[in-house]
Amino acid sequence: MCGITGIFAFSDAGRNSLAALPASTDAIISRGPDSQGHYVYDNVGLGFRRLAILDLSCDGNQPMTDESGRYTIVFNGEIFNFRELRQRLVRKGHQFHSQTDTEVILRLYITEGRSCLKKLNGFFALAIYDKEEDSLFIARDRMGVKPLLVYRDEDKLFFASEMKSLLALGVPRKMDYVALSHYLQLNYIPGPATIFKGVKKLLPGHYLYVKGQKVVGKAWYRIPYDPKKTQKNKLSYEEQQKKLLELMDDAVARRLVADVPLGSFLSGGIDSSAITALAARHTPHLNTFSIGFRDEPFFDETKYANLVAKMHQTNHTVFSLTNQDLYDHIFDVLEYIDEPFADSSALAVYILSKRTREKVTVALSGDGADELFAGYNKHMGEFQIRNGGFKAEAVAGLDFLWDILPKSRNSFFGNRIRQFQRFSRGMLSGPKDRYWDWASFVSERDARNLLSQASRRKVGKKLAEKRRRDVLQHLHADGDLNEVLLTDMNLVLPNDMLTKVDMMSMANSLEVRTPFLDYKVVNFAFSLPVESKINANMKKRIVQDAFRPMLPPELYKRPKHGFEVPLLKWFRNELRPLITDDLLSDDFIESQGVFDVDAVRALKTQLFSSNPGDIHARIWALIVFQHWWKKWMMG
Repeated sequence: MCGITGIFAFSDAGRNSLAALPASTDAIISRGPDSQGHYVYDNVGLGFRRLAILDLSCDGNQPMTDESGRYTIVFNGEIFNFRELRQRLVRKGHQFHSQTDTEVILRLYITEGRSCLKKLNGFFALAIYDKEEDSLFIARDRMGVKPLLVYRDEDKLFFASEMKSLLALGVPRKMDYVALSHYLQLNYIPGPATIFKGVKKLLPGHYLYVKGQKVVGKAWYRIPYDPKKTQKNKLSYEEQQKKLLELMDDAVARRLVADVPLGSFLSGGIDSSAITALAARHTPHLNTFSIGFRDEPFFDETKYANLVAKMHQTNHTVFSLTNQDLYDHIFDVLEYIDEPFADSSALAVYILSKRTREKVTVALSGDGADELFAGYNKHMGEFQIRNGGFKAEAVAGLDFLWDILPKSRNSFFGNRIRQFQRFSRGMLSGPKDRYWDWASFVSERDARNLLSQASRRKVGKKLAEKRRRDVLQHLHADGDLNEVLLTDMNLVLPNDMLTKVDMMSMANSLEVRTPFLDYKVVNFAFSLPVESKINANMKKRIVQDAFRPMLPPELYKRPKHGFEVPLLKWFRNELRPLITDDLLSDDFIESQGVFDVDAVRALKTQLFSSNPGDIHARIWALIVFQHWWKKWMMG
């Protein structure tokens, strides 16, 4: 686990930024507290921070330069097939000076150029400087497990693992109001945009090649989805299950290699339980970790995690948390965030990472399975709308009832009513509008009304629509559910789920590895027809069926629900002064000028009323933004 940063100057003015390289590297110390390194030559500077995970990986001597002095690399990530690649290179006459995957990547690039990326199985962000060509090559892994941000103007190009690193280099803090509008709707900012104008997220599976003042960007990997081929998949359903188990077993085994203590997150859901079951095959007495919620029994799943741990004889640890434990870490999370991000479950991930890091340095997780294999309630809703039937029509016909009944994520019945209302509304929409609506917490109109008049004028409607159109490009009226999953893989997974896990684990110097996102598993998943993933009775069908012999039967008799932080309670009690007297006070909102005072006041009135509904999610998004604003725009 590492962090990288760098500068490529186009002019003498750009070279002045090289002096800030050490500060930029220091800004990402949590990604690599064990060591750091710098490389500076003429117009180029590369910075690196390292956490020791594996003697054979993410070498502590980075930046690494080849023996000729021509090529220099900084690399953040893990390449799980680097030993096989190294052996092939040795057979071709290459000599190595280390046992690291970093050197393997460097030599692959020297011999094969940009196409070397296609041979890498792992997750990464990397940069390679060619002194002879005076060129810079920057790349990000296929799924976007590791982040990489880029800023460019006429004098220089910056890149870094985190926004705070770019800010240390002196990136202008000019806010992108279209990004703000989308943040208010989604609770995160879809790439390639960021909260700052000029700063872009390098998209998953993309690279940049910089030479002179020319910057060429290209997608080196796209998920290979062909709807015609999925319908003609020649494997029987039983053969598909067998193939999935083989690919997942290999993916897990590759990710178990480490010279430091390693474990697995175990929530009690199917995905993390499947990862644990496979990992336990290769690692006796595997360390597994769960969090329980003593004050929130509706969300506590430790009973199921304990059953899996017992079945596979893991060394299981349960971190039993109270609401006070959660509350005590709110400001730790807010302090680490350097771009507005309001998925409140990040708080639970932060604490799980913090507690897990006390025992291990690397943890496996089940992230990605829901997006690949249709595991969310919205996927069942989409399936039912596309396939019709009495149930769908009945729910849609009662839309007047869902509008008046109380809705909440924090209870079974309240959550069902909320889902029925969204489903009923979705029945009246096309696939693009429905997807965006179901992905959003707030409508575009409500998000716009929350902004001040001055801010609204800065939201370019054409640009906002283009970004939305880019997100929804794979959805068609005559398509199938695999298009929805592909959209999830491009929007929700890298911008919400993986961002959350990366930020919160890196804040605690913990590396998280995701076997479901091995590219061979992903490619296989998108070769499967929809009916292998979901039917009228079961979400994530092939995963549930394939792993059924390895998991306790009780896991198949329980509802799926995500964790909800008890924000409403805090907002009405401990955090009330933060809302009324500080971040959301009328005076601060007025002086700041970003939001409409009356609109925010109306949200506060609803929050403290007898029927707050799900208003706390919108309040949390505002608090996250306001804390970010104070730290990064006013500080």
